[in-house]
Amino acid sequence: MKRQFIAGGALGATTFALIAGASVSAQAGQPVDWQLSWQAAATRIAEQIHWFERYSLMFIIPVTVLVMLLLLWCIFRFSKRNNPVASKTSHNTMIEVIWTLGPVIILLFLAIPSFQLLTAQYSPDDPKLTVKATGYQWYWGYEYQTDEPLSFDAVLLKDEDRAAAGKQDLAVYPRLLAVDNEVVVPVNTTVRLLVTAADVIHSWAMPSFGVKMDGIPGRNNETWFKAEREGLYYGQCSELCGKDHAFMPIAVRVVSQEQYDKWLAAARTDIDSANKALIAEIENSKSVTVARN
Repeated sequence: MKRQFIAGGALGATTFALIAGASVSAQAGQPVDWQLSWQAAATRIAEQIHWFERYSLMFIIPVTVLVMLLLLWCIFRFSKRNNPVASKTSHNTMIEVIWTLGPVIILLFLAIPSFQLLTAQYSPDDPKLTVKATGYQWYWGYEYQTDEPLSFDAVLLKDEDRAAAGKQDLAVYPRLLAVDNEVVVPVNTTVRLLVTAADVIHSWAMPSFGVKMDGIPGRNNETWFKAEREGLYYGQCSELCGKDHAFMPIAVRVVSQEQYDKWLAAARTDIDSANKALIAEIENSKSVTVARN
């Protein structure tokens, strides 16, 4: 969330902006305290969704204010005290034309970019990787549909398992969002996602990707994403699916192509060791970057 405040001087404002920007960047893939807007976008589809929200508000806010003012004016102008003799007017051609053409024009301005966004959501680039996500009560199962298939489950990470998994940092692996096995995908790669369910309806939702797709038993629904920034991104099941619906998180780790290839080769034999090796490599690369600065 971007916080705004009135600073005592330009230096204070600049310092706050840098700190806030770093905080948002560091936690781009998860919600933050007092968040009022979207999570930072990691795909172009998510960026378009954010833009369309701001664009829509340019129409929604003026229309809401106009309607409120008209209501207040009518309440005052046509009250019994100010208008003791009620008007007998039953028709006004100009008003009819205005309140018909006005909404039509506004809806056209909203419909065109809306259809463009919808088209983009269903027009992926040539996918390089296909992952199938199956919702269970209450965890996710994943299958990488590669030459040598890889399957694993992703379950909510319990506090007592954090040390063994090397995930003690709550800022990176928050409670109720962290999982034991993240989905790992390469950056700047179109991923086809097949979503289904084994028992009841679930929903695979990743806010930073602009993706939300229902998983329905007996049906494969298809969506896609192309993450353009490396990082760890969190989502949750977004379809009420039973008593532990709130404990069914989703985690996607976006890494370089080289890191993904090494992880995939190792994960086919030992997913736990592959995850730990990937985390260690990412942490080491961060340490090197900080040391160079």
